Amino acid sequence: RFRLVLNHSQNMLGASRPEALLPVVRMEGGDWERLPGGTPEMGADGRVRVVWETAPPNTSLDVAICYPYGSADLVSLVEDLGSAWSQDTIGVSQGGRPLQRISNAPGEDGATRPGVYLTARQHSGETPGSWVLEGVLRGLADAGDDAPLVWAVPLTNPDGIEAGDYGKDNFPYDLNRAWGRPPMRHETLVIQNDCRRWASRCQPVLCLDFHAPGASEADGCYFFLPNPDSSPEFHKAGEQWARTLAESMGTSYIAAPPGRVASYRSRWETPSFTQFSCQDLNVCGLTLEVPYGLSKHLVLTREAYADIGRRLAEGLIQVI
Repeated sequence: RFRLVLNHSQNMLGASRPEALLPVVRMEGGDWERLPGGTPEMGADGRVRVVWETAPPNTSLDVAICYPYGSADLVSLVEDLGSAWSQDTIGVSQGGRPLQRISNAPGEDGATRPGVYLTARQHSGETPGSWVLEGVLRGLADAGDDAPLVWAVPLTNPDGIEAGDYGKDNFPYDLNRAWGRPPMRHETLVIQNDCRRWASRCQPVLCLDFHAPGASEADGCYFFLPNPDSSPEFHKAGEQWARTLAESMGTSYIAAPPGRVASYRSRWETPSFTQFSCQDLNVCGLTLEVPYGLSKHLVLTREAYADIGRRLAEGLIQVI
């Protein structure tokens, strides 16, 4: 057997409950597989590490907190969605990488078709959000003309993704705190302009941003709502969206309560994507947090993430 040890787990991705970590591993030439819960071990100095035993690799073993998701996965998704969906480069990242937007229609100036704008991977290591977003896009593709106008930027931080940079609070500015005027990242400038184009070509109803919380969180998905003090009208609307979408997603996948307000301290005073949505676009903005490994007692595989996304798509269609 091969012994895999994760040291200093409490300092990684909010992993204060190491028993809730379920990493994924890949032998050379194989597919990713989710490990069961590891065994916490307390060191003499009080530090905690987690140990797993796996089959010994022949040559190499890749390890990640959750299933990776990158540009190759986006290419496969676009191919599977078919010709009814378009892929467009709307600009470049700070590092010169293309920012890709996929959509089911270009819309028209002054059109009344309901519209939804979707983003993921502002924090580049938060891959659970990508897998759920893919499920949403597949579900909306299956809905055809019953779907809203959908514009989505699945990989908003391609530099961090390609560099293996986790992405929270990264240099030079946390992407999800760079949405003010002026925008503090080139990526946010590009996507802000695209959001304004989208809002002029549909009847915008929702902006939804996909993230993942601390690695030890295992109580299910939940939504961060607009702040009730700065955006009381959108906070109330966000509560209704959260209740409705949570009902569609089901109790196995959703935390209680489904909607929360971010109250933790932050080094950043500048707006997030959802604040930009409410304050600049006049559209309700929500963040969906998707766990890395467990939802209550349910192990989150790629199939489970796809199911969450499909259910979420069904909820969007029902509301709209």
